[in-house]
Amino acid sequence: MIRATTNPEFGDFQVNAAMGLGKRLKRPPREVAEELLGAVNLEGLAEKPEIAGPGFINIRIQPAAMISALEAMDDDELGITPSTDTHPVVIDLCGVNVAKQLHVGHLRSTIIGDALGRMLERRGRTVLRENHLGDWGLPIAMVLHRLRIAGVDLDTLKLVDLDCAYRDGQLVTKRDDRGLAVVTERNIGSHRIAELEAQNSGAQEQRDAAAETLVALQQGDEELVADWHKLIDCTMRAVVDILQKLNVALGPEHNRGESFYRTHLPDIVDTFIERNLAEEDDGALVVRFPNRDRPMLIRKSNGGFLYATTDLAAIRHRVVDENADRLIYVVDARQRDHFKDVFDACRMAGWGTTPDGHDVDMVHIPFGSVLGVDKKPLKTRSGDNVSLASLLEEAITRGQTEVHRRAADENAPTHGFSKEQLDRIGEDVGIGAIKYADLSNDLVRDYVFDMDRMIAFEGDTGPYLQYAHARICSIIAKANENPADVAGAELVLDEPAERALALQLLRYGPTVGGAAKHLEPHRICTELHALAETFNGFYQQCPVRKAASDTLRRSRLRLCDLSRRVLADGLGLLGIEAIQTM
Repeated sequence: MIRATTNPEFGDFQVNAAMGLGKRLKRPPREVAEELLGAVNLEGLAEKPEIAGPGFINIRIQPAAMISALEAMDDDELGITPSTDTHPVVIDLCGVNVAKQLHVGHLRSTIIGDALGRMLERRGRTVLRENHLGDWGLPIAMVLHRLRIAGVDLDTLKLVDLDCAYRDGQLVTKRDDRGLAVVTERNIGSHRIAELEAQNSGAQEQRDAAAETLVALQQGDEELVADWHKLIDCTMRAVVDILQKLNVALGPEHNRGESFYRTHLPDIVDTFIERNLAEEDDGALVVRFPNRDRPMLIRKSNGGFLYATTDLAAIRHRVVDENADRLIYVVDARQRDHFKDVFDACRMAGWGTTPDGHDVDMVHIPFGSVLGVDKKPLKTRSGDNVSLASLLEEAITRGQTEVHRRAADENAPTHGFSKEQLDRIGEDVGIGAIKYADLSNDLVRDYVFDMDRMIAFEGDTGPYLQYAHARICSIIAKANENPADVAGAELVLDEPAERALALQLLRYGPTVGGAAKHLEPHRICTELHALAETFNGFYQQCPVRKAASDTLRRSRLRLCDLSRRVLADGLGLLGIEAIQTM
């Protein structure tokens, strides 16, 4: 009920509680406001509150209290309160499938998951990032089989070739039973029936061969296992290259594939049977829930396991073995029902509590799709999913082009920089543009991938914040003041623009705390953009280098430096480079 005012003339904060309370109590709101003020003591914090209009309470913070609060946040923590929870947090992100290229759908899972991890770590939590690698099952065995019979050298294999083998494997194992039934029923022609029968026969042969390969892999055939590892290595080399470009804290050491849990699956099923949580249904094993019609299948009628079984095993491992009390799954919104079922089943099985008795918070972060400027899912001209590598290359090229164009101006700070220096800045600008555009939206909503808007140095964009940071760096450098004198400077907040900047800076710590609690990176984006805008107003209205006195000059430089550090810290939480010269 206490909110920042939109108009500084009315103070710094406004309380509107008396309006609603007056209605409920059937009393005049101004009378309720008077009673509220009689019950609070703001001595030493705020000036005497004022009641305005029908019952609004306006509060203005005393300069001394604001200065004290600023000085308290002027350290490495920047006002961020550390968490006291020592349990690990597990974040399931990226979700790469072996033998397949990363496409634009992986962009959001990876960027969002990394930002959430950075936010939680900034509050002192231990974060276990896990790339739930799709490295097991019939599709992988199918690719292995096709590559081996083709005599492909797996030591020199590129991911694009592996991706093609995956697609080809999907095609040659695809049966068309429906088509055969239609042409047979309508007697379309014996030649067409023969073609479809041959297709289905060949597809079945390929599936049988893949199944035999999978059995041999499961039994530990040494050569096959070695080749399987080569497929994983080939996939991860390309993935790591992309993750490094994205400045994402995720490497091979964070991989924990489906293969890790394969030996756990029979025990998971046995647990549900022993605890009377599963029942047979036409030979399959299902878990039923009291509040929904759909059951969850955990074992097929042929004895095979499913993704749900693997996810159950993963949660048990993370809770029981790793003692994590928060599990975060960054997976697109289409999996919402799946995770609701899996989470509820785990609680039914007793895996909703850590070994030391803490409730486990299981969260699915459902994110929307990336759309093209036509408001349709982003695709290539041929209709295929856009590869993440090509998307990043475009962003980097656009960033570098813009940075080189600006550096051509003789008055630009980067004029005279080498091509390598400008290219590096341009890469940071391009990647920052993509990440900010993604994270600044409410995660569950779709967003339009508009490179022209993303790469702009004006507006609510990543490059705008990077430029704001670089500009403050330039202001501080040109002042040529002793850093120790600035760090210990007496703060003066007499001007409205100084007060506005101080209030904005003081919001940073609570904003990070709220963003980490509710898992909403866009709160940090909003805060950083507001800070950059507020700083611009401060700089225009309050001379820094030409301040009226040395005391005022150093005070304003200290505000500049604190603003720079908050911007850099916030950009770091988003995984965006805080550039010093642009």
